[in-house]
Amino acid sequence: MLYLEYSYLSLPATFYEKVKPSPFSKPELLLLNQALLDELHIQPQNPQAFLSFLLNQEEGDAFGSFAQAYAGHQFGHFTKLGDGRAIVIGEYVSATKQRYDLQLKGSGRTAYSRGGDGKATLKSVLREYLMSEAMHALKVQSSRSLAVVKTGEMVQREKPHEGAFLIRLMKSHIRVGTFEYARYFGSSQDLKALTKYTIQRLYPEIEQEENQALALLKKAMLVQIDVVVDWMRIGFIHGVMNTDNTAISGETFDYGPCAFMNVYHPQTVFSAIDTQGRYAFGNQPSIIKWNLAKFAEALLPLLHPEPETALKLAQGAIDEFEDNWYKKYYKMMLLKIGIEDVSPENYALVNELLAIMKELKLDYTNTFLALSQDLVETGSTMDSVDFKNWKVNWMSVMLNATGMVQAKKIMEANNPAFIPRNYLVEEALEKATVGDFTQFEQLLKVLQNPYQYQESLNQFTIPPAEEFETSYTTFCGT
Repeated sequence: MLYLEYSYLSLPATFYEKVKPSPFSKPELLLLNQALLDELHIQPQNPQAFLSFLLNQEEGDAFGSFAQAYAGHQFGHFTKLGDGRAIVIGEYVSATKQRYDLQLKGSGRTAYSRGGDGKATLKSVLREYLMSEAMHALKVQSSRSLAVVKTGEMVQREKPHEGAFLIRLMKSHIRVGTFEYARYFGSSQDLKALTKYTIQRLYPEIEQEENQALALLKKAMLVQIDVVVDWMRIGFIHGVMNTDNTAISGETFDYGPCAFMNVYHPQTVFSAIDTQGRYAFGNQPSIIKWNLAKFAEALLPLLHPEPETALKLAQGAIDEFEDNWYKKYYKMMLLKIGIEDVSPENYALVNELLAIMKELKLDYTNTFLALSQDLVETGSTMDSVDFKNWKVNWMSVMLNATGMVQAKKIMEANNPAFIPRNYLVEEALEKATVGDFTQFEQLLKVLQNPYQYQESLNQFTIPPAEEFETSYTTFCGT
């Protein structure tokens, strides 16, 4: 049916616990991502047989499914963790030699469940399916959702919910927290083994570096900057940027309390558990730098045998963050307004526009859509003196740099017309959990082509009512 490998099990046993999914009497395949199956060249003879294969791995040598051990700083506090509700069934190697973890999320207890049941609600699983596939279409590095399976059981949370689990793929679930686990709960040999494995699996090009640990730190910094820059580009708020949710591969994953910003404000936060706004939209750059600093701390013993020298190497790498961040951030923001010239003198155009957007309480996505499609209406909130003055300056720079035709192409490639508006997501999920998938499927279809603006789909660009925006809260929800 499908050949799976288990390279992760070559690591010391401290990094994992072998476990099988919980037995479910009537698992039902609810959603299957056929496009992703085609992309991976996976062609099951029939979907139900494929599901049975994943849930019923044989005992003995062929039994290799496992849960990963890791630690993490959660809202700044360090704790020992692990896959409490996720099981890696195995690793699939594609025709292009790309290795993926094939993971079941919500399929039962593991050694790391810490008193939890290891299961998930249907609503939370549908949410991750929708969000991860939307993020992929938005050109953001992300986990992918392969299928949603109803378990036929009820899951008790604040009330009984229909149970389900997600089948998802990632290039790797190794995270900053995995290295923290190795450093603080493992041996020096464990840390060396993890570092060697991670480099071989994700970044073999740095195997020839004299200081591989330092090269890994710098590589991880660059891919993390890239993914968070993309979050800022589309107005995405992860909501729970703990070090255990920071993948070394640079993939976005775990879509529990995430949301998309509507009215622009750097301190926008929706997560109910982020009571201090630690992971607010505008804080995401500083938080990813903080997480990378924790990665550097975990790698210290491998950076250099002399602690003082190791610390200097780590600090030197982290000190490169600011310059890398601002170059990539402003390059992205200038592309959003159609300018390829990343000269620092153009940064003011970005800063001034964001200040106007904040002052006028403009919708983040729709402001850039209006610029790219020339949709600024007379008498609208955008039609203000400050915005008009900014637009004159912008037009002057843009016309001299690229011209209107090229600028429009650049803006359309970098500014989505359609995002998973929070209220549309909630409406679709509420209906889907009671069996009506009409709105879910319609929204998913629109989000699969987020950069192709169509006037006939304008209902998907409408921001929420103010009362929804001010009261909306997200939860982990699993």
